[in-house]
Amino acid sequence: MTAIAIDGAQKSVSPTWRRFRDAFRRHPTAIVGGAVLLAMILIAVFAPWLGTVDPQAVAPVRRLKQPSADFWFGSDMMGRDVYSRVIYGARVSLTIGIAVALFSTLVGLLIGLVTGFIRWLDAIVMRIMDGLMSIPPVLLAIALMALTRASIENVIVAITLAEMPRVVRLVRSLVLTLREEPYVTAAIAAGTSLPRILLRHILPNTVAPLLVQATYVCASAMITEAILSFIGAGTPPNIPSWGNIMAEARSLFQIAGYLILFPGICLSLTVLAVNLLGDGMRDALDPRLARRM
Repeated sequence: MTAIAIDGAQKSVSPTWRRFRDAFRRHPTAIVGGAVLLAMILIAVFAPWLGTVDPQAVAPVRRLKQPSADFWFGSDMMGRDVYSRVIYGARVSLTIGIAVALFSTLVGLLIGLVTGFIRWLDAIVMRIMDGLMSIPPVLLAIALMALTRASIENVIVAITLAEMPRVVRLVRSLVLTLREEPYVTAAIAAGTSLPRILLRHILPNTVAPLLVQATYVCASAMITEAILSFIGAGTPPNIPSWGNIMAEARSLFQIAGYLILFPGICLSLTVLAVNLLGDGMRDALDPRLARRM
């Protein structure tokens, strides 16, 4: 009975989950990336308890202190604790990165599903997407932010509009391929409604590529946010973010390089972790790579 139960439990594991698990075992870098990303998320969540002092507390007598036991990452030109500011900056970068990945994926999925199945609408919408894609995402985000005031919400909207066309093109290409499959053709011939075809036959086959694309969008959004904040077109100066911290310290780079070093390292590690996780998910969810391996 025990052997039968074990065999039944093994068979109950879905092939997708088994492939996902085995691919991660073959790619330890993806496990490292997931662990680093999880650590960054925990740091952002518990920032009020991990920070030593208020990140906005100004103390001119403590300005430009070198890293020490009292100031782990040193202090900036206004005497603020850089360690606390970097910890709170993780909240901004991860919030913007995850929010942009979520919104651009959902909106891109909706537009891509509809335009990939309705030919006349595809000709109109995709020309708009081509026009947006002709502009580099950073420049498009800068132009959009120039029309609004600096805030986290506006940064999320601007970067989402810049990243969304790539998701739309991905979903559209998948739909154009899937609509020629026999089971979709049979559903159309049987008179199945368009919403049912999209939700039951098309949508499940777009989830895996979208998950991988979402990780790359998240990493790109965090870099774009840092660029916008660095040039003064992103989050407000009163909100500590990795881009703001580096922007305020660029004039002091030669005498206080640590002001840029620590937020730069955190940004690089987070983006690298997200990319490593995305590579692992791609290898796990792509059937062609699974058969090859």
